[in-house]
Amino acid sequence: MTHEPLTRDRVADARRIVVKVGSSSISGENVGQIAPLVDALASSHERGAEVVLVSSGAIATGMPYLRLDARPDDLATQQAAASVGQNILIYRYQESLRRFGIVAGQVLLTAGDLENDTHRLNAQRAMERLLGLRIMPIVNENDTVATHEIRFGDNDRLAAMVAELIGADLLVLLSDVDALYTRPPHLEGAEPIPHVAYGDELAGVEIGSIGRAGVGTGGAETKVSAARIAAASGTGVLVTATSLVADALTGARVGTWFEPAAR
Repeated sequence: MTHEPLTRDRVADARRIVVKVGSSSISGENVGQIAPLVDALASSHERGAEVVLVSSGAIATGMPYLRLDARPDDLATQQAAASVGQNILIYRYQESLRRFGIVAGQVLLTAGDLENDTHRLNAQRAMERLLGLRIMPIVNENDTVATHEIRFGDNDRLAAMVAELIGADLLVLLSDVDALYTRPPHLEGAEPIPHVAYGDELAGVEIGSIGRAGVGTGGAETKVSAARIAAASGTGVLVTATSLVADALTGARVGTWFEPAAR
C-alpha cells in the first residue's frame, strides 16, 4: 500500500478504505440509509479501491424481533439480540450490494482477537485474502460471545484498529452529525472544525457525546479517540455524517479531517 500519508485533497484516490457506520444510522427509522451507503461504497469499490465496512447495529437490528423497545441491559439478552440482528443486518447489506454484483464477507471480532498475536495475524490474513478476492468485508464486534471485560466499547475503536491492521489509507467515521464541533453541536456558539493537525490536543474544544439515545454506544469522544489511534498509524481520518458519505468518498470538503502521521 501507499507509504506517503494521504492528504485531504487526495481522499478520492484512497486505495484502501475503512468506513464505519453507527447503529443509529442504519437501524430503526434510518434503515433506509443502508442503500445510499452501499451506493457510495460500491462506487469506490468499482473504481478499484479496496473497501471494508465496519458496521454497528446488530443489537439495534435484533431488538424488534425480540419485541424490545429499548436496548437490553443484561449481557445475555444483548447477545441474543445480536445473534438475531447480525444475521438480518448482513442480509440487508448483501441484498443492497447485489445490485452491483458485490459479495460481502462477514468478519466478527472481539477485542481479544486483536490483542492476541496469533488471532491478530489470522484476522489480518483473512482480511487480506477477502480484499484480494474483491469481496467486501463487513466487520462488527462479535457481540454474541464478547463479555463486558473484553469489549471494544464502541465500533469507532474497532474501526481504527481494523484500519491499523490492514494499513488503510483512509478511515471514514460516520454518525448522525456532519463534523466535529468546538462544543456539542446543539449548544449555542458551536462551530464545525474542518481540520485537525496531527498531534493537535484540541485544547478548548468541549467534546460531548453524539448519537441517538438508547441505540448507539459511541459519540464525539470515541470518534476523536479512534481518529487519533488511526492517524498515529498513518491513516487519514474523516469524521462526518452518514448522509454525506458519498460526498466524503469523492473528496468533497465535508466533515472534520484528521491529518495522519508520516508512515
